Amino acid sequence: MPSAPVLDLSGKKAKDLELEHAVFAAEVKPHLLHETVRAELAAARAGTRGAKSRGMVAGGRSKPWRQKGTGRARQGTIRAPHFAGGGVAFPPTMRSFELKVNRKARRAALRGALSHHVASGSLAIIDGTTFEEPKTRIAEGFLAAWGPPVPLVLIAQPDEVAIAKSFRNLPRVLTLEPSGIEVGALVWARSLLVTEAALPRVQELAR
Repeated sequence: MPSAPVLDLSGKKAKDLELEHAVFAAEVKPHLLHETVRAELAAARAGTRGAKSRGMVAGGRSKPWRQKGTGRARQGTIRAPHFAGGGVAFPPTMRSFELKVNRKARRAALRGALSHHVASGSLAIIDGTTFEEPKTRIAEGFLAAWGPPVPLVLIAQPDEVAIAKSFRNLPRVLTLEPSGIEVGALVWARSLLVTEAALPRVQELAR
């Protein structure tokens, strides 16, 4: 059975906790990780840029000069792309960059990312109730004693406010709720810290 150390507030291992085999000992499939991270990055793009085509620019309803006899090239509107103030040829428009990833593939990628942390020994569990009040200094001392490689991702329940606030101001530390877990964040992190209260929810999301 896969296991992870449960750390106390001093950063030392208090015990080992057995983890769910189907979630934390799954096969790591790089192509699913790539597909899921790519979809997450694409979904984060706003896609709100745009420009006006010649049909959207105000003005230019009549010909700027007559068709023949002026010696100049014929023109139909001053809102053509080659005029200053004219429209843009083939303008970019608002669009969605969202890419579809099947639910089973996304969950398999999440299991693979979690399993990689277990296999590399970079996953640890902590009791979030040990932080009675938000103290960045305590979190900094905890990380100094534990000594994990950064960047670090902390996963805590929404009601575990004290531990989340204690870690969120530290450099290269990202705090997430279980519902906000992204595979890209787990791939980016070199260490993963999960509270005991959030662990069942993480396992539920990855099943």
